[in-house]
Amino acid sequence: MAVARVTEIIASSTQGFEDAIEKGIQRASKTLKNVRGAWVESQKVTCNANGEIAEFRVSLKVTFVLDD
Repeated sequence: MAVARVTEIIASSTQGFEDAIEKGIQRASKTLKNVRGAWVESQKVTCNANGEIAEFRVSLKVTFVLDD
């Protein structure tokens, strides 16, 4: 029987939401073993002084399976 845990991370990108998600999963996989999936809890952007999007941010719930 497998036991999983969920942890929350926040990742950002200047390219877009998909890039932020990919960066977040890649970074989580460096620290966490057995990453099996994630879901996006929220998305938001930050804007510069000109009102242009400066950064895309995602809050991810990452699921990983614990070792026996």
